[in-house]
Amino acid sequence: MPTYSMTGPAARRAGRRSARIVAAAARWVQDGRRLDMQGLADELGISRVTLFRRIGSREALLGKALWLLTQCTLETAAAQWEAERPEGELHTPGTGRYINAIRVLTDPHGQVQTGVVAFVEDLLRRDIAEFGLVTIIEPDALAYALVRLGESFLYADVLAARKPDVETVNRLQQALIDGILP
Repeated sequence: MPTYSMTGPAARRAGRRSARIVAAAARWVQDGRRLDMQGLADELGISRVTLFRRIGSREALLGKALWLLTQCTLETAAAQWEAERPEGELHTPGTGRYINAIRVLTDPHGQVQTGVVAFVEDLLRRDIAEFGLVTIIEPDALAYALVRLGESFLYADVLAARKPDVETVNRLQQALIDGILP
């Protein structure tokens, strides 16, 4: 039985083709356009069948496109905080303030919500390495708690018929992190 490499030139070409499709879909979403698979295939110069073969379902493509847009937003939030971060200030709470200022799609089974948690975990691990932050629970669990806490206040209108409250969640998240500083 032959073995196949998933890291060779063919796999890299397939990855680039998929990335091109996802980038085009993200542009459509960002422009407020409905993600029409036939229209997207036409724009990309491929058949609809090829589009589905390369990317999967419309929902899968939409999830990847939203995750790409979310990654850009997260990177922008981190860059904004880093540009103004006072010497010695942690990375996580400041970046979190920028992230909390936007509403993020949070399907727990989708790429966006899990990606946001992973992003916050990376920030926590950076604070651990750079500033000696000691967490009382594992960074992955703390990241999940920080994100879900943020969502509960950002989506308060949907979840509990309350007004969304970014300032309160910023203070609570800061308190969680400050409460575990050495």
